[in-house]
Amino acid sequence: MKPPRWLSALLSCFGDPNTLEEVQGDLLELYAYWVETVGERKARWRYGWSAIKLMRPLTRRKPSDYSSPFLLSPDMIRNYLKIALRNLAKNKAYSFINIGGLAVGMAVAILNGLWIYDELSFNTYHQNYDRIAQVTELGVTKEKRPYLQTSLPYPVATELKTSYSTYFKHILIAQQPSDYILASGDTKLTQKGQFIEAGAPEMLSLKMRSGTWAGLNDPHSVLLSVSAARALFGNTDPIDKFVKINTEMDAKVTGVFEDLPHNTAFHEIRFFAPFDLYTSVNTWVKQQQWDNWFLFVYAQIQPNTDYAQVSDRIKDIELNALRKLEGKQEQIDRKPQISLLPMSRWHLHGSYHADDRGPVQMVWLIGLIGVFVLLLACINFMNLSTARSEKRAKEVGIRKSVGSQRAQLVSQFFSESFLVVLLAFSLALLLTTLSLPWFNDIAAKQLSVPWANPYFWLASLGFTLLTGFVAGSYPALYLSSFQPVKVLKGVVRVGRFASVPRKVLVVIQFTVSVTLIISTSIVYRQLQHAKNRPIGYNRNGLLQIQKKTAEFSGKFDVLRTELKNTGAVVEVAESRSSVANITMWNGGFSRKGKEILCPNGCGTLSVTPEYGKTVGWEFMAGRDFDRGFSTDSSGLVVNESFAKMIGLKNPVGEALAWNPGWRNTKYFNVLGVVKDMVAMSPYEQTVPTVFFLENYHNWINIRINPAMSPAEALPKIEAVFKKIIPSAPFDYQFADQEYALKFAAEERIGKLAGVFAGLAIFISCLGLFGLASFMAEQRTKEIGVRKVLGASVLNLWGLLSKDFVLLVLIGFGIATPIAYYSLSDWLQNYQYRTEISWWIFAASGAGALAITLLTVSFQSIKAALVNPVKSLRSE
Repeated sequence: MKPPRWLSALLSCFGDPNTLEEVQGDLLELYAYWVETVGERKARWRYGWSAIKLMRPLTRRKPSDYSSPFLLSPDMIRNYLKIALRNLAKNKAYSFINIGGLAVGMAVAILNGLWIYDELSFNTYHQNYDRIAQVTELGVTKEKRPYLQTSLPYPVATELKTSYSTYFKHILIAQQPSDYILASGDTKLTQKGQFIEAGAPEMLSLKMRSGTWAGLNDPHSVLLSVSAARALFGNTDPIDKFVKINTEMDAKVTGVFEDLPHNTAFHEIRFFAPFDLYTSVNTWVKQQQWDNWFLFVYAQIQPNTDYAQVSDRIKDIELNALRKLEGKQEQIDRKPQISLLPMSRWHLHGSYHADDRGPVQMVWLIGLIGVFVLLLACINFMNLSTARSEKRAKEVGIRKSVGSQRAQLVSQFFSESFLVVLLAFSLALLLTTLSLPWFNDIAAKQLSVPWANPYFWLASLGFTLLTGFVAGSYPALYLSSFQPVKVLKGVVRVGRFASVPRKVLVVIQFTVSVTLIISTSIVYRQLQHAKNRPIGYNRNGLLQIQKKTAEFSGKFDVLRTELKNTGAVVEVAESRSSVANITMWNGGFSRKGKEILCPNGCGTLSVTPEYGKTVGWEFMAGRDFDRGFSTDSSGLVVNESFAKMIGLKNPVGEALAWNPGWRNTKYFNVLGVVKDMVAMSPYEQTVPTVFFLENYHNWINIRINPAMSPAEALPKIEAVFKKIIPSAPFDYQFADQEYALKFAAEERIGKLAGVFAGLAIFISCLGLFGLASFMAEQRTKEIGVRKVLGASVLNLWGLLSKDFVLLVLIGFGIATPIAYYSLSDWLQNYQYRTEISWWIFAASGAGALAITLLTVSFQSIKAALVNPVKSLRSE
């Protein structure tokens, strides 16, 4: 549709064409609007009068007043926004797809950005973050496998303080954080705490609400977190009040600190107490030598040093000490090196010398997924904008014919893109706010939108501009390239290869979507593979209670009798660790003078004779412990993996020497072999384990009567504990709940991957819906002709759907090898892993194809059912 020739001639009389940039927007807006509303004939007259009125002021302007085509005046910006808003209102369906899709993609990107920032800023709460480290031991096993040990012998800290203090501002000895019972009056609660030396509050830069960092200088003091202080003392001031720790340590509250944020290594700590208070009760601690790794050592290096330098100086501390001692050749063979593990690597890397495998991989993976989901939304915008090029071609031609330069058109289309992105960003903020509680629950985080942080808004502005540029670049450059002579002659012909970029973008969309679907399926399959693994005991109805106070000592027999008398309990037993964990290890045994090495350590678990009946052992050979046999005190029950390790199918009756060559070598007879119990990671091979009878135990295991529900049994069990051990709160956990925690990380990965895969498919289908709608509209007359000639609805559906099906199949073909190789690499992190089956890929491709057909079919069938009389009426 051409503007009147006389008008073009009139406009050319006003001199430099650059002057037209001030009025061309309004002229073309009016002309296009009137053509659609009153017809082309009346539009020409109205257009002419409006042009004359608008052009009058230009006759009085000087050439020096003309602005550059690369500069946007306020009037032009206002005009561009008016056109953009009018286009959005006129094309509601396309506007919804563009804004909705971009909003979802941007919301995903914002959530991912908050998650990644939280991960990368882990531990930065501490002011000395870049100078704090944990002292660790690096070495190699007898099978030449490297290992990292975070707990150390006591003499390491002593040597560091004595000979290397010039490199450190603080060297702090600490007990591993554990659960303790805090009591004040009648209030008793279990809190996680740590016994640590007095410099800890300063090193960790605790924010004190009351008291000072010097509070731990008193050997009988305690620093409470705000939440712990409130739980113990309510709203009263806790300073100078006394707290009893595990019924055996009295401490005065000398300070209250703010609860540490969730993204710190110490976020679960609710109190710090002096290490000297711990050793005053546990005098054995300072007597330990180089054969007991049980302490944590933290250090803060001096400002003029670096980690590599200090690690190089202290690396041979343990090795030199061991060489001076007799009988330490086995430890010397490990070539232990003392090293500093910087706080910056605690969370994502785990080792100063490690590569970037592990948790940090997940950060980059989640970030990459967020970028891809946003890219899918940008692709929708590009595809729909270029697909509808015919609608905008005449507008471009008219603007160019009256003097618009390409730079001005590019500016206009970019302004439309930025408007859409701005609207989408506003909606994305709303979606982010609404979905954060759900996202925090899945990701086990405490994220929030930092509304008051100027850096957040600066990053959001850059993010919005970048998204607008990416989404609008291709449409702006593509649409502005149309030649006015061609497009004003009639329907624009864009050539046979004009749709190729759109098809490529659709292929990219479904490559990403199908990859995410396959990844989600594999993660879920690996999770189920580990969950369905035989665990060697019955975890249902198995209750576990940790012995946290000395008051438990000597009362097991009374507890067992009282609990069984309630009728709610079948059996009770004690053990050194919980059923789903191993806390004691052994480096080797010997049989008939032949050494038996445990390359990665053998689990050693002390139990009472009823342990097997309580947890539900499954015997393969031999028998269980029996109180009736006094010789069972020198007996062992071993698991299947241990029997295989020593090379015996049936080791029952064999005599094994424990710790051969050590000062206290002891001999045991194997009584029985049980099926492997999964006591550590369900993704790793079962640990070779031996069970023996000893009097030192930390856990009570209770088998609830299967004829009684836990809701009925628990009050009866609690009453017994309150009667016999009134000082300890009744804190319990079910074995199945503890076991379920081992899958938490993989479940989070699976849920996040599933959500992102669903959103990727949703966004891709939004784009397909828009493209299918446009193609159906573009081929209306073709469909009408085909129907008149006898084509069925099924024929027309196939005609309109086949192109999209082909694109999805190509995307599936590209996604398959990408997903296979990346997931194969991921599965290598697990010793106990599932296989990647071909049907997972086939099912994922079939699912993507089915979703595509459902999306496209709505528009295809709708177009096929239109009466051909209406389709061909204009002909």
